[in-house]
Amino acid sequence: MKLGEYGIFADEMCRAGEMLKQDLQKAYWFAKGSRARRVFACLRSPGVQAVVAHRMGQWLRTKPFAVRLFLKPFLLMLRHHVRGKWGIDIGPEAQFGPGFHIIHYGGIFIGGDIIAGENFTITHDITIGFSRAKCIQGFPVLGNDVYIAPGAKIAGRINIGDNVKIGANAVIERDIPDDAVVQIRPMLVVTFPNTSSEEQRCMEEKGKAA
Repeated sequence: MKLGEYGIFADEMCRAGEMLKQDLQKAYWFAKGSRARRVFACLRSPGVQAVVAHRMGQWLRTKPFAVRLFLKPFLLMLRHHVRGKWGIDIGPEAQFGPGFHIIHYGGIFIGGDIIAGENFTITHDITIGFSRAKCIQGFPVLGNDVYIAPGAKIAGRINIGDNVKIGANAVIERDIPDDAVVQIRPMLVVTFPNTSSEEQRCMEEKGKAA
C-alpha cells in the first residue's frame, strides 16, 4: 500500500469522524440478530470501545488547546478502562484507515507508530510493534484488507501487502506480498494413546514426513 495513492491519512484530523462511522458500520455488519440486538452488541463490544477511544484521540488532536486540556482526562480514563479491563493497548499515534475492527479482546498490543490501511481486522492475543533488529529496526506498515488471527506477532520495519491473511501464532519479521496467506507449519500430534511404542514411532515419522 502506498499511502500517497490512497490518501487515507493525508487529512487525518478532518476524517476521524468519517472513519469512525465506517468502523461502527463494520462492527454492526459482523454482529448477528435483529437491528436492536446488533446495536446493543456494538455498544457493549470491547473492540468497539477501543476503536472509539482511539478515534476520539485522533479527533481531540485537532481541537484548540483549551478543549484538549478539558477533554484529555476523560480520554485517558477511557483508554485506561479499555487497557485495564479488556486488555487492548493501542498506541495513541497509531494510524488506521476506515473499517478498523477488533473481533475479540485480550492480549492486544499495537505500537504507536503502526500504520494500517482500510478494513484492518484483528483478533485477540496479537502484538504489532517495534523490532530492535538492526536490519528491520522500526514499525510495520500494513496494507488494506489485512486480517490477523489469534496469537500472531508482527514486528519491525516491514511491509504487509493488501488482502493479506496472517494465520494463528505466526511470527512475521519480513515483507509479505499482496494476496498472501501466512501460516505456521501444520499441527503435529506428539502422543498417541492406546498404541504401542513401535506404532507410535511410525505415526510420528509419518507426521514429520507430511
